Parts: sequence; C-alpha cells; structure tokens
Amino acid sequence: MQPDVSFVIAAYNAEATIDRAIRSAIAQRDVSVEVIVVDDKSRDRTLDLANAWPQDAVRVVALSANRGPGGARNAGLELARGRWVAVLDSDDAVYPGRICAMIARAEKAGAEIAVDNLQVVREDGVADETMFPVDYLEGLGEISLADYIAGNVVFESRFNLGYLKPIFQRRFLDENGLRYDEGLTIGEDYILLASALARGGKCVVEPTTGYVYHIRTGSISRVLELHHVEAMRKADIVFARTHSMDAKAEAAFARRARSLRKAASFLSLVQHIKARSPLKAIWTALSDPAAVRHMGMPIVVRLRRVAAQFAAGAGEVKDAGR
Repeated sequence: MQPDVSFVIAAYNAEATIDRAIRSAIAQRDVSVEVIVVDDKSRDRTLDLANAWPQDAVRVVALSANRGPGGARNAGLELARGRWVAVLDSDDAVYPGRICAMIARAEKAGAEIAVDNLQVVREDGVADETMFPVDYLEGLGEISLADYIAGNVVFESRFNLGYLKPIFQRRFLDENGLRYDEGLTIGEDYILLASALARGGKCVVEPTTGYVYHIRTGSISRVLELHHVEAMRKADIVFARTHSMDAKAEAAFARRARSLRKAASFLSLVQHIKARSPLKAIWTALSDPAAVRHMGMPIVVRLRRVAAQFAAGAGEVKDAGR
C-alpha cells in the first residue's frame, strides 16, 4: 500500500538528535508514513542509531561518500514511495498532526505544495516565538513565485520565506525532474521551491505550527560565508536561464540579485579586514559603497579605523625613506 507521505531525513554526524527526528516522523497521526534516513557518511554513531530502528519502520541508506545536504536528500527522494514527500532535518522534529493538516489543506485547494509555520526552539530547549506571525501566514493563503522570491531578498526580507519546510506532491517533483541543487550547502531549499513554483506548482499555506526548528550553534544555515553567497548567485543565474517569470517575479528577482551582490561585497570586505588586508578592504568598499552602508555602521567605523591605521603606517614608511 502506498504511504501518504515519505519523510526524507538527511543525516550527517547527528547522533545527538537523529532519534528525536525519527520518532517525531513516525508519530504522525491519521496518515501512513514512510521514513527514509540517508546517512551522509557520518563519522559518529548516526548510522548505528538509525539502523537500530525496525526495518519496517525506518529505511536506512548509507552513502559511500559525503554528498552534502542536497545530495543526501536527492538519494532519499529517489527511494520515496509516498504520495507526498516531506524533508525533515536531522536536528529538527515535527508535531504529530502536521502532515495530516498540510495534506488536507493542499488537496482541498488542488495544490502540489504546502507549507506551514515553524516553532523555534533555542539551544537550551526553551520554545521561542514561532518563525512567522500566524496572521501573516493567514494573510498569504497561497505563495506565488513573486511572493517567494521577494521573501528571500537577503538581509532585507521582513520574513525570510527560505526557512519554510514545504511538503511536495511526489508525482509533481518526478514529472518535472525537480531535485535539490547538490552544489549548494545554503539556499538549496530556496531553489527547489522556487523551481517548483516556476513550473506551475501551487503552494498553499497551512497557518498552524507543525515543524519544530531547533537553533544550533555552528549549523550551516546560520553561518553565511562568501562562498555560500557566490554559489547562490550562480544558482540564481541558472534559475533565470531555465525558468520564465512574470513581471512581478522578475522585479523581485532583480531585488534579490542586488541583495546577493551587496552581501558578497560585505562578506568580502569582512574577509579582507580579518586578513588585515587594508588595500583590498578599501578597494571593495569603494567598488560597492552601497553594500557597506546597507550592511551596518559598525563595519563602516571599523573600515575607517583600518584606513586610518594604513594611512599612518604609509606615512611612517614615507618618512623613513627620506
């Protein structure tokens, strides 16, 4: 019998949290569940813990080489048999009624995609506020491609829609050849959902809270580096070449492109300052001053100090040469 949903859990060195994720997936009410754990060549006991679950409850795949989050999820998607697929991060969890509510909402609206709210949990285990205000999600109702891109303008979006954890109709993903971009370690979720929307997928919003997002220090999603931004910019270029967008989506895409350029300039500037390369830092700031102004005054102040120190040092060298 075909399961209602396949949970795909990509796991890498997740021995501390993998059981919690699996347990929450199995505990879904009023739906039949398939759980697929893909171990991405972990160096800890993640694979052993996953294999300790009964085989009829949890299917475990051990990758022979590390493929990153996108690659591990793709391996799970290839095996998924459910009518719907849901990605669950190995350090997160889901509430028991989540999938039933999302599928009901999607099927009533004739949608191929559904999203819901996220409960944020701090590292100390204390539940914080939900990721999005309930009235905000209720007001959206559905998310268009333009809405989604506008909600992913880096450092500018009021609510970052990239944190949404959609469920997809598996047949829709397969028919459109949609999979995660394995070249991305940040932003792979964004590109997949954006691509699904661009292919005509209808995304409905279930405003209740079903996904439990655990904040973890050192998590890839919380540490944005220059190479991440550059990879995102390249992925966006490919997206624009591959998909058509209406005028609103194109306008939002242009804003996102500018925000990524500013982010790249800012992170490059920070990188130069940390490396004590004042000339490179000053050149970066002069090349894109809007990025510096946009990203905050502390960096501007620090850059001025670096420039002053460099100027003083140059004066000393000049005096010594006389």
